[in-house]
Amino acid sequence: MQSHFKSKNARSLKDFLLITCGVVSACFGLKSFLIPSGFIDGGVTGISLLISTLTGWKLSYLIVLINVPFIILGYRQIGKAFAFKTALAITALAIFLVVLPFKPVTHVPLLIAFFGGFFLGGGIGLAMRGGCVIDGTEVLALYISRNSMLTVGNIILVLNIFIFSFAAIFLGMETAMYAILTYLSATKTIDFVVNGLEQYTGVTIISDKSDEIKEYVIGTMKRGVTVYKGEGGYGIKKDIDILYTVLTKLEIGKLQTEIRNIDPDAFVVQQQIADIKGGVVLKRQALH
Repeated sequence: MQSHFKSKNARSLKDFLLITCGVVSACFGLKSFLIPSGFIDGGVTGISLLISTLTGWKLSYLIVLINVPFIILGYRQIGKAFAFKTALAITALAIFLVVLPFKPVTHVPLLIAFFGGFFLGGGIGLAMRGGCVIDGTEVLALYISRNSMLTVGNIILVLNIFIFSFAAIFLGMETAMYAILTYLSATKTIDFVVNGLEQYTGVTIISDKSDEIKEYVIGTMKRGVTVYKGEGGYGIKKDIDILYTVLTKLEIGKLQTEIRNIDPDAFVVQQQIADIKGGVVLKRQALH
């Protein structure tokens, strides 16, 4: 019981530190890069920046007001803890935008767009690692996707097309293009922060020489393999072993080369995996 309590406290402290660092990073990206130049981003933050630029209203107020509906949606769709942490993080961001004395770093548009997106995306990613968001776009997309045929990615894309179109009309085409660059920089940074450098790939292998391939993966690569019993459905029906393993992206080339050496006719399917827990992959990494 005491061990569980300590573990819970350690997790809460880690979340607090991640969210705090995320809010500070996002504030730095906004105050030192985007706001002084009138640049915008995508998502709810982009909407807040666009309205602030056009009306002169304080960004700190807009970020809170515009995110309120998404906090409520988050409460209904995800849970109370998520909504509570999100509300605190967004409020902290609004306060930090007022009190932290960040100054403009550069006046070069390309650097502003890239590094503004980098620090803003890093902040959003750290907040997500801490269990909340400081931009309600994903919450809205999740809600719509559950009530329509659209995917989360499609919804975010459509929303950002509208934002960048409005930016092109009211702020000029050049500012809109820099906004797209900012968004791309932020998106890639979020992906890196959330998923990490070691992105995993699930590999499914169907081969007549599955035993040899399995021995290589287990014996040489020191990875775990799951064997599914299957039946060939093309041509002559026969029982086959289907191998499934998870590797880091740096190991994929090594496995592909060996599979070609063992069985050039092997059928191989790869799919990206955002995150994994436990298993031989993580145990082996811990030993290094």
